[in-house]
Amino acid sequence: MSSPQKQVAIGHLSCAAAYIIFGINVVVCRDIATEGGIPPIVLFSMRAAVAGALFWLVSIFTPKEPMPRQDLIKTFGAGILGLFLPQLSFLHAIALTTPVDLSIMSTITPILTMIIAAIFLKEPITWKKVTGVAVSFVGVLWLILQSATGIRGATETTPLGIAFCFINYMVFALYLGTCRNLIARYSVVTTMKWMFLSSFILSLPFSLPQIHVVKFCAVPTQVWWEIGYLIVFSTFIAYYLVPIGQQRIRPTLVSMYGYLQPLIAIAAAIATGMDRLTATKIIAAILVFSGVAIVNRSRAAADITPNNKENET
Repeated sequence: MSSPQKQVAIGHLSCAAAYIIFGINVVVCRDIATEGGIPPIVLFSMRAAVAGALFWLVSIFTPKEPMPRQDLIKTFGAGILGLFLPQLSFLHAIALTTPVDLSIMSTITPILTMIIAAIFLKEPITWKKVTGVAVSFVGVLWLILQSATGIRGATETTPLGIAFCFINYMVFALYLGTCRNLIARYSVVTTMKWMFLSSFILSLPFSLPQIHVVKFCAVPTQVWWEIGYLIVFSTFIAYYLVPIGQQRIRPTLVSMYGYLQPLIAIAAAIATGMDRLTATKIIAAILVFSGVAIVNRSRAAADITPNNKENET
């Protein structure tokens, strides 16, 4: 395998591993949200503090990379788009949606990435892409209407939970579509240590007033193990792997690995008895996946041209 091919393979493997971790994280975070009693913003500050400290610790043993002020400012923005807003909205969403519903809706991330690419990179919008977006939108709308009219319960999906899901997917798609050039200029450790530091500082004004209400001694032991998985695997390791993929393959391909997340999350949620498949969820999943497939077929046909066949990786 040649060096360029090896780098691309590393990018694909990194993304696959990261999104498998994210899939398990859906079930883990659902348990933390319902059993832990820790507000989302406090939990985010804990994630950012520990994961950030780990990245700064690793940076001691890696080559130093000075970052000019202009790039530090951009890294602060990347921290907001890639860490603060998506993680915080996810922690709010998981308490208000079931794992299966959240996983179904996560498959629209490639479509959102496509829309952002059209805005920032001037990629053309075709009728096939519009049709795909419309079909997926109907699927998500079906979930919204069912959640709005169904019997509410602690384990049911709410419209507010769906709104937080959209915020999560939109800002992370924006991060994937706009921050690749910045990520590519520096090592993963250099980028992540500054992103986590800026996100942690940003979270403090919101989390400090709520820390005193958390009864840490009352948090079950199992939840502490789940928080450990959330911080070490879903935050430190996964966010170490995603930039490796960003540096080696296109943003649209990175977002495509998001399809692993719902498959893993749905399997884990059903296996643990945390959620179940219903006719509503199956119909919504068929519509959403069908719309994504239409968009991807359109994009694939547009990408395979004599001018850009060499860029298909």
